[in-house]
Amino acid sequence: MTLDEEMVDSLREDYTRAPLGEQDRAMLDYVVQLTKDATRLTPEDHDKLRAVGFDDRGILQITLIASWFNYINRVADALGVGRGKKEDWSPPGRVP
Repeated sequence: MTLDEEMVDSLREDYTRAPLGEQDRAMLDYVVQLTKDATRLTPEDHDKLRAVGFDDRGILQITLIASWFNYINRVADALGVGRGKKEDWSPPGRVP
């Protein structure tokens, strides 16, 4: 396993335990909160990003990119992209 594969595995398992720098961890903490419930983000969250070196433009870019991925993944999920044949679709916990 290469270092990159180890990093990917570590991030998939629990990003908070992955060997990340302070800036990457702050960015991921922000993006996770944005993804879970963006209404809970506050100016203090932006201050945390600034404290590790992000400027307002960087914060905007992080927000836009993460939001776009969240949006496009929901669109893909709603349209069944990547779920195979329509007959095979079944929401988690629901038997077709």
